[in-house]
Amino acid sequence: MRLKRSGLASIADDPEAFEAFYRRHVDEVTRFLARRAGDPHTVADLVAEVFLAVLDSAHTYRPALGSETAWLYGVARNTLLAERRRAARELRAGGRIAGRRLLEPDDVARLEDRIDAESPARRALEAMNDLPESERALLELVVIDQLTVSEAAAALGIRQGTARVRLYRARRALQRVPGVVPPLVMEGIK
Repeated sequence: MRLKRSGLASIADDPEAFEAFYRRHVDEVTRFLARRAGDPHTVADLVAEVFLAVLDSAHTYRPALGSETAWLYGVARNTLLAERRRAARELRAGGRIAGRRLLEPDDVARLEDRIDAESPARRALEAMNDLPESERALLELVVIDQLTVSEAAAALGIRQGTARVRLYRARRALQRVPGVVPPLVMEGIK
């Protein structure tokens, strides 16, 4: 007799638990990816990859290290970074991405609307390009994805104190950037 696992680890074995998890988080994962990718096909593919990665790695979730949401953002971020590395390798090799799943016109329109809605966040991300990656990643998770500092720290695998210092440094650096920086980015800076 096989024992049934509990918590997040059970989603790999329980289709209903996975469906509930998916429904709880699909919108926030789609928003996260739509802020970082401008192509609806890429966003759709990445959302699918994130949830496949969730199924494969649900057993690694440890509640003591952070919330389910923080863990999921870590999975989404790792999936996005892996895709960027893969695309860069492919681009260097001169290949073009092929074989994408065809989306229905309604799917494309919905994803284009989501991408348009996230364009201010993409502009804010562009303003952060000159920050060190560690500070930029933290600022994105806290300001754009609206995770708490502790959730962002868990998603990045760093201590909360380290996260607070990086967040402060990132905000200070952005004060010196000419142009418009969203007020939310500067929240907490005196």
